[in-house]
Formats: sequence, C-alpha cells, structure tokens
Amino acid sequence: MTNDGVIAVVGGTGKLGAAIARRLAKAGRTVLIGSRSTENAQRVAHQLGFGLTGLSNADAAQAGDIVIVTVPFAAQDATLADIKPFVQGKIVVDTTVPLLPPKVMRVQLPEEGSAAVRAQNALGQEVTVVSGFHNVAAHKLATDQDIGCDVLVFGDDKGARSAVVELANQAGLRGIHGGALVNSAAAEAMTSLLIFINKTYQVDGAGIMITGKLVGIDD
Repeated sequence: MTNDGVIAVVGGTGKLGAAIARRLAKAGRTVLIGSRSTENAQRVAHQLGFGLTGLSNADAAQAGDIVIVTVPFAAQDATLADIKPFVQGKIVVDTTVPLLPPKVMRVQLPEEGSAAVRAQNALGQEVTVVSGFHNVAAHKLATDQDIGCDVLVFGDDKGARSAVVELANQAGLRGIHGGALVNSAAAEAMTSLLIFINKTYQVDGAGIMITGKLVGIDD
C-alpha cells in the first residue's frame, strides 16, 4: 500500500481515534480527524500535530479514501448513518466493540453476531467494511512506545484487508489477517475478556500477541 491515500478517522477526538490518527500521521500518512464538532476536531488536530486536519465527521468521511470509525458502540448507528452517503465505494474500518455498561467484562455481542457485521448491514454492500484495532489499549497507543500488540484484521475482501493490515503496521503494530468479517466476533468478544484480565490481575492494558513464526511476516 502506498502513502498516497487519505485516511479519515471518524470519531477521531476520542482516545482510540486520536491515538490511531497521531501514529499514522507521524508515519507520513495524510490523516483527517473527524468529530461531531468541527471546532473540537480542529482543536485536537492542532494539539496532536504532525499535519493533522480537523473536520466534521461527514466532511472527513467524504474526503478520506479509507475511513476509520472509532466511536463507542452506543454511537455506532448514528455515526454510520451520518457518513453513509460519503463512503460508498470506499473501505470503512470499523473498530467498534459492543461493550454495554455497566457489564463491560461480559461478552454481549449484538444480534447480527458482531459490531462489524452490523456496520456492513448499515452501510450497504457498496461499502467494503473491514474491522480491526479492537484489542489495543488506547492509552498505550497514544505514546511512542513499542506496545507489543498484534492487530487482528477481518474482512471479506482480501485486498481491503491487506490495506488495513498495512495501516496497522504503519502505526507501529503488527497487523495479522483474521479471515472473514464474521470472525470479527472473536476479537470483539476478546475485549471484554481483556478488561476482566486487566481488573483481576491489575494489568495496565493487556493485549494480544500471536505466538509462533508467521510465514510472510516473520521471515
């Protein structure tokens, strides 16, 4: 994947969105931060630096070649409806984890099977939905440290999946193909398990690493 495409991070003023945007911008990508408030997006973009630009969610989605959605599950439906007219024919990366407070340590997948499939249904078949970045601690991603965390990437289009794997790599993580979009349920569910592990064992942001030598990655 080249560095020519524009990346739009919808919900980019949140912790995960801002961290992803900053890492990709620092790696040389052109990145737009979207928010419900253009002023808030501009403020966060200025604070983060690295040439980031702040726009409304809709304007960012319209200008982006790849659109990364980083909003809480409660805001997923409204956000997808907001950007739907502007993402037709594009890759949309959905990072949504179906956490339902207060029981966030329990797996509570939606009736569609996963938040990613829910996103695909909402956006329609002209949009290529890929999911990823579910199990990365946002507060660690916001730093320059080597997190030592893998990003499982799911999608029915292998080419689109590969593009998002490369984005994860550019963000200083290790992107790994996780198969079809329906498989996103595994990573989404794992987030609740990681939250439980964090609390039980007082871990500062547990993540996932795939063991063994991966041919084509670790060669």
